[in-house]
Amino acid sequence: MKLLFIGAGISNLSLARLLANLETRITIVDLKDHIGGNCFDYFDQNSTDIHAYGTHIFHTDNTEVWRFLSQFTQWYPYQHEVKALVDGQLVPVPFNFNSIEQLFPKEMAERMITALLSEFEFNKKVPILKLRESKNPALQFLAEYVYEKIFLHYTEKQWDVRPEDLDPLVTGRVPVFVGRDNRYFQAKYQGIPLEGYTRMFEKMVDHPNIEVRLNTEFDKSMLDEYDHVFFSGAIDEFFDYKFGQLPYRSLRFDFLTFNRPYFQSNSVVNYPNNYDFTRIGEYKYFLDTQSQNTVVSYEYPEAFVLGKNERYYPIINEENKRLYEKYLEEAKTNKKVTFLGRLGDYKYYDMDQAVARALELAKAFCSTNF
Repeated sequence: MKLLFIGAGISNLSLARLLANLETRITIVDLKDHIGGNCFDYFDQNSTDIHAYGTHIFHTDNTEVWRFLSQFTQWYPYQHEVKALVDGQLVPVPFNFNSIEQLFPKEMAERMITALLSEFEFNKKVPILKLRESKNPALQFLAEYVYEKIFLHYTEKQWDVRPEDLDPLVTGRVPVFVGRDNRYFQAKYQGIPLEGYTRMFEKMVDHPNIEVRLNTEFDKSMLDEYDHVFFSGAIDEFFDYKFGQLPYRSLRFDFLTFNRPYFQSNSVVNYPNNYDFTRIGEYKYFLDTQSQNTVVSYEYPEAFVLGKNERYYPIINEENKRLYEKYLEEAKTNKKVTFLGRLGDYKYYDMDQAVARALELAKAFCSTNF
């Protein structure tokens, strides 16, 4: 069976490898000059792992996903912590007990912590919009403070909309943590591929049944040459935007090198209320690289403009979901093409979710074709 994969990001590469051990001949094409999609990275002259499309930290509670990827990489056991500049201080985010004690007077902080423990479960995350529903005066104050200082302006910069206009799946990514765990993720498995993401993907496609063609533009005439096609590009583009464009946010990165060992106190610092960029990432933290120079990226959100920049984040709200549903119905009429990935499924996938989707599709495809 001849299979064509359009797009060489984490979704298609994972799925291609899962199907490669069957009686298949697989071709992967991508317009870019590298594999890995937005997970692409490289090592600079100081052996720092530079993530070309912004910081990528792998985390999952899914053992099957972790074991699948671990066939192709050793992991550096990196535990991600993020700080945000709030009222002139760098505090842990998600906002937690340590953040509260750092920013507020002692008695005030104690009231807030006691109130949080009385209403919510310890060591759990509470979405900020849920916290705003509390009737406790201490939590009402905390909720408005966090909403204003951590959430509102950052969300407006990142998405160019009010938080209330986004899907809860997106806004729920900015919670308050009821505890002292400063880690951004509490997942069972966390880490950075020891040789980088790109090397992990190179090992993934190192298979006699897989051919990769880079710098190759997809043309619909290719469909006739294959038994089935997996498309991880934009679903609206595949159908020539017949129902209109699905909205996305894009990003622009400014990479700078500084002639000093470190630029900031940890790998990612968010700037919710200051500047036009949302955050600064410092890459040497990921693999604990030792060098006299350091590389950082300033991250600027911007509108996606077709032909000008890249799609990064689907803007998930009710109107856009209805538009996507039209394309999904159209896709169901073409049994030869399967759509996947952030752009194909129009979903905000983390890396582990993209791999889980590939595992799910591989099982479904095998059950009906082999």
